[in-house]
Amino acid sequence: MLTVHKMHFSIFLLLWGWVLSTECRAHWQGKEIHEVYKKGSRPQRQRREAHGEAHKQGSPILKRSPDITKSPLTKSEQLLRIDDHDFSMRPGFGGPAIPVGVDVQVESLDSISEVDMDFTMTLYLRHYWKDERLSFPSTNNQSMTFDGRLVKKIWVPDMFFVHSKRSFIHDTTTDNVMLRVQPDGKVLYSLRVTVTAMCNMDFSRFPLDTQTCSLEIESYAYTEDDLMLYWKNGNDSLKTDERISLSQFLIQEFHTTTKLAFYSSTGWYNRLYINFTLRRHIFFFLLQTYFPATLMVMLSWVSFWIDRRAVPARVPLGITTVLTMSTIITGVNASMPRVSYIKAVDIYLWVSFVFVFLSVLEYAAVNYLTTVQERKERKLRDKLPCACSLPQPRPMMMDGSFNDGDVSDLGHYVSENGDKQDRMMVQLALGSERGSGRRKNPRYVSMRIDTHAIDKYSRIIFPGAYILFNLIYWSIFS
Repeated sequence: MLTVHKMHFSIFLLLWGWVLSTECRAHWQGKEIHEVYKKGSRPQRQRREAHGEAHKQGSPILKRSPDITKSPLTKSEQLLRIDDHDFSMRPGFGGPAIPVGVDVQVESLDSISEVDMDFTMTLYLRHYWKDERLSFPSTNNQSMTFDGRLVKKIWVPDMFFVHSKRSFIHDTTTDNVMLRVQPDGKVLYSLRVTVTAMCNMDFSRFPLDTQTCSLEIESYAYTEDDLMLYWKNGNDSLKTDERISLSQFLIQEFHTTTKLAFYSSTGWYNRLYINFTLRRHIFFFLLQTYFPATLMVMLSWVSFWIDRRAVPARVPLGITTVLTMSTIITGVNASMPRVSYIKAVDIYLWVSFVFVFLSVLEYAAVNYLTTVQERKERKLRDKLPCACSLPQPRPMMMDGSFNDGDVSDLGHYVSENGDKQDRMMVQLALGSERGSGRRKNPRYVSMRIDTHAIDKYSRIIFPGAYILFNLIYWSIFS
């Protein structure tokens, strides 16, 4: 039994020794293969690394030039050290106010609206200041020019238009913004703007008026302690296009001023003014307003020369002139704001309207007094004892010929106040009462038609008064 155990133990030792020897041999063989692989693959790996490096760098023949359209922006930001500074703060923060010069070139005055009391202007607005944070080294001392993309990354003055209703920066084909930086840090910031601003107009002398409007520029956030706003070259800082013209106005003057504006909650601010004076062209209103009104007044005077008994002729003439004057007044006021004071054109039109209206009242007075006079004359004839001596009227017909020298067969009659009536000569042809077979021999008589004294005086008073009014009106408002 002991012998069997010894045999088993000997077999176990032999198996254990064989396993150990097999593992040691496999280990040494793997190590040798790894060494051989390392020795044999090192040149190949070096060649692969060299090939990859060459692929990254590119061969001298196939090497492409960098994209010049994309590289300047990045290099410029690096050159200007955009990331090294906090451009949310103004230049020289904590020190004196930074001076910012301004000049303006007016491109056009687009419109002037009397109803809305505003104007629209297109201009080039330029700012000048110095920011040492943007200085850069330069061998040729040349400035760098950028578009609107860099403006969003640096500090620029926060200008706005006071009393503006609408404004925008032109963006066709790109934003009309330009930024130019010089090596010493001086900056030019230019933009093209169209702005609609309020203009307080005085129409007391309309349309013989002269209006003065102003465009006001101011910093929104920075008071005079932080930003000093000024015109760069005084009054020469404002340039205008010689081709600027308006249909209703003549541009008399452009000039600049500078003032301080105070806000109770924030303080004092520098404010720049662009002032311009406009004088209205009068010729349009002469043709459309003054001449028609004058003609209507003169037309109303025609009724003074029409027979006072011609009611169908005089009444429609007066009504037509009154309605025409009302239409002219309504048309003028429709194109004007509803102001609470009287304009110069209102004075002229309403005085003309009064003259036309008085001509209608004049005929009403003439017709009434004529009726009263005829009633009195009829009563007077009824009181006469006999009227046999008065000539009897004969049938008469109108003839086209006139003879002022004929004497009336009817004679004169004297009015109650003893004055002779002013009478119009009318030629009447009397037909012959003979038979049809004999030649007619017409006789001519003259008949005087009474003209009332009011008509006679109105022919002088109305034109004289209207001429006097025109002399006074144009001497005051012209």
